[in-house]
Amino acid sequence: MTLVWASGYNGITDPDAQTYLAAVETADGQAIEGEVALAINDFVVGCKDDGIWDAIKASCILAGARTLSGALVPLKGTAPTVSGFTSSDYNRETGLAKTVDATSFDTNRSNTADPQDNQHLSVWVSDFTYRGSLLGSQGTVSFNGQSQLYQSENGANTQPKIHVAGGASKVTQIASGVALNFWGTSRDNSSSYVSRANSVNYTLNHASAFDDASNLEVFSSLYPTMRARTAFYSIGESLDLALLDTRVSALITAIGAAIP
Repeated sequence: MTLVWASGYNGITDPDAQTYLAAVETADGQAIEGEVALAINDFVVGCKDDGIWDAIKASCILAGARTLSGALVPLKGTAPTVSGFTSSDYNRETGLAKTVDATSFDTNRSNTADPQDNQHLSVWVSDFTYRGSLLGSQGTVSFNGQSQLYQSENGANTQPKIHVAGGASKVTQIASGVALNFWGTSRDNSSSYVSRANSVNYTLNHASAFDDASNLEVFSSLYPTMRARTAFYSIGESLDLALLDTRVSALITAIGAAIP
């Protein structure tokens, strides 16, 4: 398997992929496999072809890079602020794991950075052990307007919320068992939103609110004891979750196949 600098690899056709890969390799201090670079290029091109690229405002591919520093380079948006993670928590194929309580991962994107009725959240969940929010805002006292991708203790409850009015009482279970792989939620109106888990879309009828202006966090600090691993996240405006699922699934699969 040939190692190449993405800046000199003629298979990287997209300028946004080119910029991202060059930044990752700079953070890593070394080249990544050409096949990993191609997988990322194909993801960016595919999202643009599907018309969902512009809706993604903040994202990290938490896989593929050779180091944790490389994995924290943002694909889009502002770089996250993280604390407590070590290189042993990072796996190039399966992503970043929360293994102890004293870690934090702030995406540096506010829950109100996107319009009240125009937002999506998504994650790729490689592993889940104990309850918590894979991606979510921290909430006001009432949790009104909160956005969360939450799993219960044993995974029996998969509960998404996106700018939901009514606080903690307004939750709906959408799937039995842990939602592994792609999980996302998207709102494009004031009365309902769509969530996707285990390759199925669910429509949830909860009105929107805009009170919670806290930053969105991976491994939300509301649940410090949670244990999970994720390889991708995105935040932004509403989009077609099935299309994003297809692209992220292909990306993570291709990265896993490319790493020796």
